Amino acid sequence: MTSGSNRHLQTSLYVVQYFALLLILVVAWQALSDLGYIQPIILPPPSRVLATLWGMTTSGLLARHIGISVIRVLEGFGIAALLGLALGIGIGLSRTLDRMTGLLIQLIKPIPPIAWIPVAILWFGIGEQSKVYIIFLGAFFPVIINTIDGIRQTDHKLVEVARILEVSKSRFIWQVVLPGAFPTIMTGLRVGLMVAWMCVVAAELIAAGSGVGYLIMDARQLSQSDVVVVGMITIGVIGKLMDSLISLLEKRVITWKSVFSGV
Repeated sequence: MTSGSNRHLQTSLYVVQYFALLLILVVAWQALSDLGYIQPIILPPPSRVLATLWGMTTSGLLARHIGISVIRVLEGFGIAALLGLALGIGIGLSRTLDRMTGLLIQLIKPIPPIAWIPVAILWFGIGEQSKVYIIFLGAFFPVIINTIDGIRQTDHKLVEVARILEVSKSRFIWQVVLPGAFPTIMTGLRVGLMVAWMCVVAAELIAAGSGVGYLIMDARQLSQSDVVVVGMITIGVIGKLMDSLISLLEKRVITWKSVFSGV
């Protein structure tokens, strides 16, 4: 068998393994629905969900809601990434700044973003600012915590070598600390983006008239379970695409990192 045939076989096997579990679940879901074990009002069959998805896609309704939610997520995540990276690097490099901010971060970090909704309304009203603020809170802590941890995990041997060679502090930070912390920082950005996308549902609870979160909540009130499932699938698919983009960027930038992918 030629190497080209081997690669084709491996690719086909990978695709089958990648989608197998999802297809099995969908087939089982449809079969149980057809047999009457799952009531459509509770969980509509895949055929109905696909029909609703197709109708909402062709009408442009779904795209409009997705576009608005994506803009909100990118705004909140962008602010969280900039502030989280800046503060995380500063805290990771400065013991004084770490002592000053450590307690406050540990106290605020466990509070779920949805608990901030009343405060967000009081501070920013019911406009876009409050929604972006909730998304920002969800994304901020994964970014800052991973940035701090990445810097703190700098190999102690490299620190000692830099001292022996009398490497300047700025050069040590830019050529040793930050490159070593970058994989962990990228993990923080990936997690932060995923949390930001999950928080869009909570953010759009605040008097929203558009967005995927609003679509789900409005459909729930109208008992449109098929629209609810379409909204959930949309959140999952967009989240997967966002994560894949960040992962691709990570592989392009961090070329020195070797990844164990199992046996």
